[in-house]
Amino acid sequence: MSDVSAPSRPTVTLKLATSLDGRIALANGQSKWITGEAARAEVHRLRASHDAVIVGSETVLADDPELTARIDPMPAKQPLRVVADSRGRVPASAKLFSTLEMGPVAIATLETMDLERWPSTQGLQFWMLPAGEGSGSVSLIEMMNSAKRAGVASMMIEGGGQLAASFVRAGLVDRIEWFRAPVLLGGDGRPCLGELGLEQLELAPKFTRTGVREVGVDLWESYARLV
Repeated sequence: MSDVSAPSRPTVTLKLATSLDGRIALANGQSKWITGEAARAEVHRLRASHDAVIVGSETVLADDPELTARIDPMPAKQPLRVVADSRGRVPASAKLFSTLEMGPVAIATLETMDLERWPSTQGLQFWMLPAGEGSGSVSLIEMMNSAKRAGVASMMIEGGGQLAASFVRAGLVDRIEWFRAPVLLGGDGRPCLGELGLEQLELAPKFTRTGVREVGVDLWESYARLV
């Protein structure tokens, strides 16, 4: 498992909002809302505390989120909203593009991608990146370099499971903020994390718990990576 030292890149927080058994949606994709209103309010505060938030294209297609930090009072500056979209799947009709007046959006895509599929407007950035080694997805190392050039010192992963797993595999997740709802969705529910490809238990990424608190009916657990 590769690693990039924290000083050379933005710090990365993985936010999870799941059932007790680590599921983020039913098998049919229904996910609103697993966690309660109090937990969702805390997520907005977490967004406001990061320079950028990032999701995969699957999350945009499934939920069409705005990814803005909606707190009272509203933050002086919204986080940069980043979408990892190596296959150009996010439609021009996505809410992210209709809310550019609230804050900028960056599309992290392959350097070979045709950009005509997306709107050309102020507030929309394109990070043209090479593919990662042995994959058709964008290079996470180069994505972190682009984020750093954009002035991002802290980034939060908001979804989905494959994107989260790719950051974990690369050793790029420094913190986890995990909201657990007191419900069970079962093995046919969608997992919060994609495959890590581990063949030995000792190679599993390890974290230490730094906090546990009740948020409404949900539990909020905080973890830091063991280095």
